[in-house]
Amino acid sequence: MTDQTSSQEAESPLLNWCRSLPKVELHLHLEGAIPIPALWQLVQKYGGDPLVPNEDALREYFRFRDFPHFIELWVWKNNFLREYEDFTFFSAAVAEEMKAENIRYAETFISPGRFKPEGLETGRLLEAVRTGLDSVRGIEVALVPDLVRDLGPETASEVLEEVAELRSLGVVGIGMGGSEHNYPPELFTDVYCRARELDLHTTIHAGEAAGAKSVRGAINALEVERIGHGTRAIDDPELMSQLAESQLPIEMCPLSNVATAVVSSIAEHPVRKFFDHGLMVSINSDDPAMFGNSLSQDYAELMADLSFTPDEVRTLILNGIESSWLESGRKSALEAAFIDVPVWNDDPA
Repeated sequence: MTDQTSSQEAESPLLNWCRSLPKVELHLHLEGAIPIPALWQLVQKYGGDPLVPNEDALREYFRFRDFPHFIELWVWKNNFLREYEDFTFFSAAVAEEMKAENIRYAETFISPGRFKPEGLETGRLLEAVRTGLDSVRGIEVALVPDLVRDLGPETASEVLEEVAELRSLGVVGIGMGGSEHNYPPELFTDVYCRARELDLHTTIHAGEAAGAKSVRGAINALEVERIGHGTRAIDDPELMSQLAESQLPIEMCPLSNVATAVVSSIAEHPVRKFFDHGLMVSINSDDPAMFGNSLSQDYAELMADLSFTPDEVRTLILNGIESSWLESGRKSALEAAFIDVPVWNDDPA
């Protein structure tokens, strides 16, 4: 558990209530969600690393000074993902974790382009991921390949063409994370135009490691269907009004933003203002294993520190369904299934 969530007792009634509710997850990176015990097995498989002599040290290693430091450790972690079987192994472990969180449906990022230099083919890599995810019953997981800013527009275009042929593996759209502060949205205008031509849904990380201008670029240049994070939009009142009017979905990740020092604490996170301003906000866990959080903890912290009520939490969960890329009939069916769960209308003890 991170410093940001240390105030949340592991078995508190509030956390247990949040865990009991059915949920969706729209912003989770599979490689950042590898449970620490599973990642430790992979580190050991490849000879270990003196920086992390044991599992506890690995857990402590994921403490971030800022967003660039997080990217540095993200790349370090990828050194232990070398074979297709590794992707099957960790994808199954992540699916089990999501199931334990009572996540019923998820649209998850995976970054095949980062592994192309290591000789891993995009198609076979996603097949391996799909095999792992499908080994866990009771949760449906769609794939959103992350084209990764840092690899540049040319590689992004190559990966886009590859993943467009892999819809049978559950690919529903594309996203883009990475070093937002160095690679503005406008660099990828042609990539996103091509994604629309291919009839793929689109999202991008914006307003996380860069300011409100990045969110505007995502909307105006890339014409995205969702915004990942969007946190810094709070600095631009006109943009906030535009987002409220358009109802462009925002995939907010509060505890992630604390962990990477985008905000100083949950109490300072703008999600309350976004919600009160009428924006279409969903709550997501981003890289829960690396940040030591969970989706249930995100919701519990919002209730504890930002006074979100049980009804508001239920609204946020339903916002996730509405913001998903499911067909309208499936959205309605999922919402009905959630509301029909016996604990749905219960409040925390």
